[in-house]
Amino acid sequence: MPRNFSSIQHTNTTSSEVFKISETLGRQAIEWRRDFHRNPELLFDVERTAGSVAELLRSFGCDQVVTCVGRSGVVAVVRGGIAPSSRTIGIRADMDALPILEVTGLPYASATVGRMHACGHDGHMAMLLGAVKHLAGTRAFPGTLVAIFQPAEEGGAGAKVMVEDGLFERFGVEEVYALHNMPGMEVGTFSLSDDVMLAASDRFDIKIIGKGGHAAQPHETIDPISVANHVVSALQTIVSRSVDPIDPVVLSITSIHAGDAYNVIPSEVVMKGTARSLSDTSRDKVESLAGALTSSVAKAFGAEAEFDYRRGYPPTVNYPRQAVILGNAAARVAGEAAVRRNTAPIMGAEDFSYMLRARPGAFIFMGNGMTAPLHNPKYDFNDEALPHGIALWVELLTRERG
Repeated sequence: MPRNFSSIQHTNTTSSEVFKISETLGRQAIEWRRDFHRNPELLFDVERTAGSVAELLRSFGCDQVVTCVGRSGVVAVVRGGIAPSSRTIGIRADMDALPILEVTGLPYASATVGRMHACGHDGHMAMLLGAVKHLAGTRAFPGTLVAIFQPAEEGGAGAKVMVEDGLFERFGVEEVYALHNMPGMEVGTFSLSDDVMLAASDRFDIKIIGKGGHAAQPHETIDPISVANHVVSALQTIVSRSVDPIDPVVLSITSIHAGDAYNVIPSEVVMKGTARSLSDTSRDKVESLAGALTSSVAKAFGAEAEFDYRRGYPPTVNYPRQAVILGNAAARVAGEAAVRRNTAPIMGAEDFSYMLRARPGAFIFMGNGMTAPLHNPKYDFNDEALPHGIALWVELLTRERG
């Protein structure tokens, strides 16, 4: 469980008309959500999911529904009927599932073995669909809503692909927002900050090349396993001695493979790892130092090293003004006591970061109750949370900017 989340308690849910409407829409959203859950799809291969989303959006009477944005994304445009604002607000929901075998035993469990909605993207879609249905039906908001249904959040950088496909320019998006459910936070609570929310996520591969030989004659070899041990220790000094201690970094070696016999010293060791960082400064330093340390340690023992560092999602950083706007909308839905506005960042990653690098916006966590963790084969999105997410998006669009 992410730190500080379990202490957020839901103390007051407003009985506003918006929330009453959201509760009604939430009952419909359960059907949509469970259908998505039963039919999970991966990365960009979300043909059925995107098709269902587009069909629903058209049935709501959206002004425009565009498919195949960023390969398989869906975008809907709804123009409000309250003048004079011309603002255009984007809201993103992710569509893809995970390659995990579901073990929930639910009646609507995944019908595809080895795939499941283990991160709640089924719920994210259902909440945005509920908000779009209400807003398209009433038009009682200023400006324009651009509802963004994004593929490939789980490792495919679908947000980046949509941005590169001209998402914001094509639809005139000025600000962009997103949410993510969070197990361990009570339903009806929200959490965000006006700065960094999530970490950058990078990967690296290391190959240590030594000289193999008989285990009884180690002096005639260059043992890559011994070298690898020293490399692992050296890499940990980056975190403890080379980066600012108030700018957190996590560096983990997660896989080591070498040899297959009791009496043979292998010639190579292959390692894999991940680095998580909250700032571009620390990210640059980790990449540079990790390569240099690996090479120099290997050389000191007479071995060679190959180092491949691949950058993944950048840090997810909220804009202060938009964080206030989103937090205020959450407070109108849940009450101020149920909104934490200074949450500490966590070291997970989210490709919504690419959208926030292209437009001002904010990202918020929403309580999913005491469910199984994200990316767990027993996880299920909590249907009781659906009205809260629907109400959040309706409130965000309904109120004029300050």
